[in-house]
Amino acid sequence: MTAVLLAATCAVVYGTADFFGGLATRRSRVLAVVMLTQVTGLLFVLPLLPLLPGAPSLGALTWGMAAGLAGGLAVILFYRALAGGVMSVVAPTTATMSMALPVVVGLLMGERPEPVALGGVAVALAAVVLVSRETGGAGGRAALTPILTSLASGIGFGGFFILLKQVPEDTGMWPLFGARLSSVVVVAVLALSTGRTLRPGKGSLPTIIAAGVLDMAANVLYLLAVQRGLLALVAVLVSLYPASTLLLARYVLGERLNAVQTAGVGLALAAVALIASA
Repeated sequence: MTAVLLAATCAVVYGTADFFGGLATRRSRVLAVVMLTQVTGLLFVLPLLPLLPGAPSLGALTWGMAAGLAGGLAVILFYRALAGGVMSVVAPTTATMSMALPVVVGLLMGERPEPVALGGVAVALAAVVLVSRETGGAGGRAALTPILTSLASGIGFGGFFILLKQVPEDTGMWPLFGARLSSVVVVAVLALSTGRTLRPGKGSLPTIIAAGVLDMAANVLYLLAVQRGLLALVAVLVSLYPASTLLLARYVLGERLNAVQTAGVGLALAAVALIASA
């Protein structure tokens, strides 16, 4: 139950972070948003290192840095998709892939969730598919490109979830320090090699900082959850984050929810209940 609560809370925080990140990409270049959110997250996790139990180790830092590489590339692709697509479609599409990959890997690793929990996984997958359904749309290549970018981003996030599951349980937040350090390096190298500016757009810095703090807070919750539960279940619950992104987009930006998307939000809540009852 502890893992379920941590993962469900993580999903809400991830969804809120993505909402702020999506807003920031409308005012600043993608790499600038990614770099500043990653740096903000690194500064957020530093004070936690001595406060939470755990000691650094080569294995923890190595797994963390590998996760950061996958996550850093995923964030770049995700924010690029948000900048070019509809927030209430991009987030669920990314989540579908980031959910499916850890479930498959978890089962291959020998995890065997209870039948009720597996039913919750199926309901959660249906929920993500439903909330990704958009009424109307431009169609064609303009609509396809953000979707393909979202799917690639989902693969990166799925890799991030899987790699963090491999870290030793007695290393505290050090894996997240390694993850964020490597992602900062990746984004910096990419920006330098392409000559892109890392200066945020006017008035976007508070939004970027909020996205960075919330994203790292969600990472902390995920690490704590996956250390206490099965990868196949924790990753599924975390991947329900589009529900909060979608609701924020609805009530803050005025993006309308159709009946199918509303049903998807309801299924997301049902999935959490099923997995929690297992």
